[in-house]
Amino acid sequence: MIAKVVVDVAVDREFDYRIPDSLREQVKLGSRVMISFGSRQTQGYVVGFANTSEHAELKLIDAVVGEKPYIDEKLLQLARWMGEYYCAPVELAVRAVLPGAVRRHKAAFKEQLFVERVGGDTGPRGKAPKQDAVLDALERQGGMFLAELVKASGVEAGTVRTLERKGFVRIAKRASLRDPLARHTILPSRPPELMPEQAEALRVVCDSIDRLVPPVVLLHGVTGSGKTEVYLRAIQHALQQDKGAVVLVPEISLTPQTIERFRSRFGGSIAVLHSHLSDGERHDEWHRIHDGEARIVIGARSAVFAPVRNLGLIVVDEEHENSYKQEEAPRYNARDVAVMRGHMQGCAVLLGSATPALESCHNARKGKYCLVSMRRRVDHRSMPSMQVVDMRLEAERTGRVSVFSRELVSAVRARLDRGEQVMLFLNRRGYATSLVCSKCGYVASCEHCSISLTYHRHEEALKCHVCGAGKRVPERCPGCADPQYKLTGIGTQRVEAAVGKIFSGARVARMDADTTTTKGSHDRILGDFRTGKIDILVGTQMIAKGLDFPNVTLIGVLNADTSLHMPDFRAGERTFQLLTQVAGRAGRGEVPGEVIIQTFTPFHAAVQAARRLDYEGFCDKEMEYRQELGYPPFGHLVCVAVKGVVRERVEAAVERFAEALRPLLPASVIPAGPAPAPLERAKGQYRFQLILRAPLTRTILDALKPALRNFRWPSGVSASVDVDALSVL
Repeated sequence: MIAKVVVDVAVDREFDYRIPDSLREQVKLGSRVMISFGSRQTQGYVVGFANTSEHAELKLIDAVVGEKPYIDEKLLQLARWMGEYYCAPVELAVRAVLPGAVRRHKAAFKEQLFVERVGGDTGPRGKAPKQDAVLDALERQGGMFLAELVKASGVEAGTVRTLERKGFVRIAKRASLRDPLARHTILPSRPPELMPEQAEALRVVCDSIDRLVPPVVLLHGVTGSGKTEVYLRAIQHALQQDKGAVVLVPEISLTPQTIERFRSRFGGSIAVLHSHLSDGERHDEWHRIHDGEARIVIGARSAVFAPVRNLGLIVVDEEHENSYKQEEAPRYNARDVAVMRGHMQGCAVLLGSATPALESCHNARKGKYCLVSMRRRVDHRSMPSMQVVDMRLEAERTGRVSVFSRELVSAVRARLDRGEQVMLFLNRRGYATSLVCSKCGYVASCEHCSISLTYHRHEEALKCHVCGAGKRVPERCPGCADPQYKLTGIGTQRVEAAVGKIFSGARVARMDADTTTTKGSHDRILGDFRTGKIDILVGTQMIAKGLDFPNVTLIGVLNADTSLHMPDFRAGERTFQLLTQVAGRAGRGEVPGEVIIQTFTPFHAAVQAARRLDYEGFCDKEMEYRQELGYPPFGHLVCVAVKGVVRERVEAAVERFAEALRPLLPASVIPAGPAPAPLERAKGQYRFQLILRAPLTRTILDALKPALRNFRWPSGVSASVDVDALSVL
């Protein structure tokens, strides 16, 4: 027997190893094995078997790690598809299905002493109170780790050892799982009564789980319509059939509030997988899933690969979110991988959003997905009223560009007087977006990226939000030595400072990438806001989605143009989605909500559609524009990105590659470029792009793959391929 093994070296090939007779029963598809590779020993994964090999002499597999395979056959099949579709080496696709902590095997299980009752009658109680306290604690829990038992019973460890010598308890080492939710006390909850639209949506999803309707359901529900309750009931239906479930949420929406709703309904059968876990927590949670102890997984992008047994349902919440797209190879979209995994494993897939991606909307209109709509909020609560403020008129009135309009200031004061809460949204962190010399025109820019530096007031530093480089603010202009600098643009730090001055006495907090760097910071800020310790919360898109605070009655959107004028054909769609989503945080309690959108382009189609909360109208117009140009969802887009330190070498290389590729492209493929990327320089490297569009991805890849195989990139120049690219910046 010969095993096909992939290793952690990006060479896009499988290696043949002989299976020794002593390991023949242990080596299975998906097994982790130790092998000699070159002059070193490393680990690999068995991805197939063969009876013969083209190589005469083969090395032996040295050992098998673990009692059972790490990757099952269906996940291996998914990994192969992913490598093929996203034009990535097979070993990188296989690596993607396992968390790094599990792959590296550096966060092995932590063992502690475990105590359990073994004796029968312990004699009359009352003679040894300390021993009685230990036995009482064990009778309540059945068994406890020694450290927890000592703490719970209030006795020293020696008392427990005495009971061991008497034969009443047994002490042995046992793996102590690191539970990321151990510090949270979550009470069980009871399901509320469903609204008619929720009940109908649930019926369709349950039929999908039972394989009576198409396996992919698109749930288009307005913000506050109760989509999460539909998810919970659908998962319960899957559990009743002895099936498991995976719930994907965007990383920024993976808040304690989200996790608590699932944990309160399903208790310890929940496992979580996301980037805020330690390696140890991620390792232990994955093994709980792998061993079948956790039947429901809630997590971010990579949780789509969770090894759930007998998978019956995959839920993708906020399915339109860009954060589902992986930025490194394989550059997969978790939403699309979820759909493919559902197809391969015969399980239902539920895509939910108040603003579905145009690709999902198109699939629903074609009948590929089953569309279910929920157009009303739960308990018949009204949607928020939307007001658009033209900041051009505000600037004419005051003679300067203001952070807040008169309308927003007045509305905030009214809410504070009534004891209600306010959220102010600006998708730009820092204090000012740039530092400019009004005398010579010098702009403080990053030395490594084609972008201006952002001024951060608290650190008195200029920072690049692309590469992270920073430096102190110079005392004089480097261009003309003038001491007068001018801050332009606004960020969340500046908004926070302005709020403190205008609304003195209000309790203000800020939530962005700068205030949430430490573990638990998300929990702390949102917990304080939920309990009323914060009156006004200023934040970036972290506060735009997945949050439910009944006392928030006003949302202020500052500078809605931030994402509108990006050089990207999806700019309008993203702006509409963001405005609609952030507006949905208002009025989720008894008091109706209000949203004030400040913008310099008030009549843009995306802004006006968001004001009317008109998803269908926006889709119709945007689809018409996309169809004319062959953009997604009417075509597929592949971006070949080429980068290097020397601009001339990068440009020459991408031009030569384009010349080699053009004869291979069929007439249905539309090439654009090569040209400099909109962000031409990032992290010290110059970037050029070649963008290819066609009705079918396969048409592009059939020409692109051989061209990449046969082309030799010069030293210092590298290329990457992004299939179904969501951003071309």
